[in-house]
Amino acid sequence: MTPTPGTPPTGPGRPRRPGPRRLSAAAVAALLIAAVPAGAAMSAGATPKTATGPEGKKLSVSATTGLDPAGEKVRVTGEGYGPKSGIYVALCKDNGANRVPSPCLGGADMSGGSKTSQWIVPPGDPYEGDLALPFGPGGTFDVEVEIRSKGDGLDCAEVPCSVVTRADHRASGDRTQDVRIPVTFAGQGPGEPGGEGVDVPAGTVSYKPVADFTSAGKPLDLLLHPESKKLYVGADNLPDTADVDERGLYALNPEDGKAESWISQAPGPTGEPRASTAARISGPLPGDGVVYNYPLRGVGSAKAGDKAASGVWLAGSTITDIAPGTAVGTVLVAQGAKLSEIATATGTATRSVTVPGGSRFAADHARGAVWFSDVAAGKLHLVDLVSFTVADTFDLPGADGMAGFIRTDPATGAVWVGVNRSVLVFDASGKLVKTLIGKDLARDAAFDTESGRAFVVWQDGGDLSDPANDNDGTLTVYDSATFTPAAKDLSLPGNQSQLGAASLAVAPGGATVFVTSPAEGKITRLTRQVSPLVTQAPADRSVKAGEEVALTARAEGTPEPSVRWQVSTDGSQTWRELDGATEPVLTFTAKSAQDGYRYRAEFRNDVGTTRTAPITLTVTEATGGGENGGQNGGAAGGDGGGDSGGDSGDGSGDTSSGSGSAGGDASTGTSSSGDGGSSAGTSGGASGSSGSSGSAGSSAGGAGSTVGGGVEGSSGTETTSGGSLAATGLTVISATLLAAALLGGGLLIHRRARRRTTGLA
Repeated sequence: MTPTPGTPPTGPGRPRRPGPRRLSAAAVAALLIAAVPAGAAMSAGATPKTATGPEGKKLSVSATTGLDPAGEKVRVTGEGYGPKSGIYVALCKDNGANRVPSPCLGGADMSGGSKTSQWIVPPGDPYEGDLALPFGPGGTFDVEVEIRSKGDGLDCAEVPCSVVTRADHRASGDRTQDVRIPVTFAGQGPGEPGGEGVDVPAGTVSYKPVADFTSAGKPLDLLLHPESKKLYVGADNLPDTADVDERGLYALNPEDGKAESWISQAPGPTGEPRASTAARISGPLPGDGVVYNYPLRGVGSAKAGDKAASGVWLAGSTITDIAPGTAVGTVLVAQGAKLSEIATATGTATRSVTVPGGSRFAADHARGAVWFSDVAAGKLHLVDLVSFTVADTFDLPGADGMAGFIRTDPATGAVWVGVNRSVLVFDASGKLVKTLIGKDLARDAAFDTESGRAFVVWQDGGDLSDPANDNDGTLTVYDSATFTPAAKDLSLPGNQSQLGAASLAVAPGGATVFVTSPAEGKITRLTRQVSPLVTQAPADRSVKAGEEVALTARAEGTPEPSVRWQVSTDGSQTWRELDGATEPVLTFTAKSAQDGYRYRAEFRNDVGTTRTAPITLTVTEATGGGENGGQNGGAAGGDGGGDSGGDSGDGSGDTSSGSGSAGGDASTGTSSSGDGGSSAGTSGGASGSSGSSGSAGSSAGGAGSTVGGGVEGSSGTETTSGGSLAATGLTVISATLLAAALLGGGLLIHRRARRRTTGLA
C-alpha cells in the first residue's frame, strides 16, 4: 500500500463524503505512509480457502485458483484481529513463514480507486474513516480487493503469491499479524498436479472411525437435523441391559455423542403415553425435532427437551415404512402394500392407493414420485404423487435375495435398491443402469448432494458357519454420477445383521458419517481423510551464482499435510532432508557447487505420503557484478540523492559504491538481494549519485530497509524497516520526516520524497 493523496477510499456500502476535501498536514503524512483503495465487488471464483495465523487469527479468501490474470475481485474476511494493531490486506509475494510478505500489489494511486488493498484499524483509530476501515466485533472484517497476476514490480508467474494480512506501517516488524493464503492465476502452470503417492495414490480418500457413541440404546435409525444439527436416533432396548428400558427417541450431540434429550413415551392405542421404540424416522421438523414411526401403528413427533412425544395411532395393519408427505403436517405411510398420506395431527388418511405388492418405499418429492420395492415378486412400482396412482412397474432382478433398502438420490432421481449382496441402481425413468456388488448384505444408503457421493453400508450376515461371513461389515463410497469408488472401503468390525439392520447419516459435504451397529449397541462417528494431493510444484530452474532461488510446492489433504524439502546431489540416487525446510516456499542463495542438484518436496499426513516430481537446479557463474554496478552507478549520477546507491549486481549481498556529481558529495550504497535488501546513502544534499543495479539486486528491498539521500538538513541515515507495501519504489517515510510533516512541512517533504525516489523500480 503506497501513498494515495486525493479521494479517500470507502469500504463496501460506505458512502463517500460529498464536497471538496481539504487535507491537513496529518492527513498528508498518513497518505505518505499508506494507501487504502476502495473496496470492490465480490469475486465469482469457486475455490474459497481459510488459514489460521500464529495467534489464532482466521483469514478467508473467496477464490484462490484459476483467477483472471488481468484482474479479479475477491472477498476477504477475517476474525480474531485487533484490538490494538492495524493491518493491511493485499496480494503480496509470499516469502515464507516469519518473513514479511513483500512486495505487494498496489502503487501510487492518486485517485483512491485502484481497489487492490485495504487498511483495517481498531475502532477509534485516528485513521478510521477516510483512509481506513474499522474492525468489527471480535476483530472481524469483510472487504473486497481486486488482484491481478502482475503489476507494480510483482509478477505472480515468477514468484509465489498470497493474499495476506500484515501489520500496518506503525508496527511493520510485527509478524503476529501475518496470515497467508496462496493464490494462483489461470494459465499459471502449477507444475505437475497430484504428485507421486508413496504409499497410497495421491489424493486418496478414506474414512477413519474417531468415536463410538453408546448413549442411545440399540440404534435403529438416524437423522442429522439440517437446522439444529442434532443427531436424532431412533432406538430399541438392548437385551443385555435389563435394568434400563432404553426404547425411544434420542437427541445426541454429534461431536461427542452425549444424549441431550431422551423421549421414551409416546401415545398408544388408547392415547395414553407408554414406553415406545422409535423404529423409523420420517424426516425433520422445522427448526428442530423429527417425525417418526413407533410400533405398531404410531406416528409421533418430538424435539429435544420434550418429556413425551405427541402422536396418533392409525387404523389398519402395521406400519412398514414412513416418509415426509406432500404438504406440511402430513406423512406418507406404508402399511404393507397400502400407501396413504396421513395428517399427523389427526391420523386421518387424506388419500390412499394399493400397489401390486411390497412394503418399503422411497419418496422423490422433487419429481413427484414414490418408488415401491417388491423384492418377493421381483418388481419395482412407480406411484405418481400427483394423481396418487400406480404409474408404471419395472423388473427388479435378484428377487431371491434378502430385501435391504430403497433410497432415491435427491440430485439425480436415481433409485438405489439393496437386494442381498448387491445394489441395483435405476435412473429416474426406471431403467436399470448399474449393479454394484458387495461382499456383505446391502443394508442402507445415504446421499450427499454437496460432494456428489453415495454412501452404502453393508452388514455381515453374522452366521460364522457360512464361509462368506467374517462378522465384519463394510462402508463403501461411490461417485453418485459414475458409480465408481470415491474412497477406500472401510471395514466395520462386528457390524452384523443378526440383531437389526445398520443405518447411515451423512453431514453436508460428506466430511462426517455416522453408522449404526444394532448388534453392538453403538453409533460410530467417521471422519473423512485425504492423502496429500500436490496442487503446485516447482519446475527446473536456471540461475546465476549468487541469485536467490525460491521453490514453491503446495498440497491439499486432510489432515493438513506437513512438508519437508529434500535434496539429491547424485542425480536422484539418494535423497536427504534439508534441515529446517518445512515451509511451502524454499529459499536460498544459489552457489556454483549446487549446479545439478535436484530438489523435491515431500508432503505427509495420517493417510499417506506424496512427493513432487524432482526438479534440477542449474547454476552458472555470475557475469557483471557488484563492482561494475557501483561504477556504472557513480558514472550515471542523477537526481536520486543516493537512494539507489550501487546495488549488487548478483543479488548476493556484495557491496558497491558510486560517487555523486553535485558539489562533490559522495553516495555509498550497500545492497542485499531481494527481500531483506537495503540501500544506504550518506549524502547530505538534495542531489547525489544513482548507482544502477546489477542483474538481481533490488533497491526497494521488499522486506528490507531504505535509507539514503535524505531531505536537506538531515543526516541521510534514518532507517524505515519493511520498505514500502507496494512495489513502486515509494518508501515509508521515517519517524523524523513524519514528525516534520506533522509540524507543518508535510507538503514539502512529500514533494521531495517523491522526487528522491524517481527512477526506482
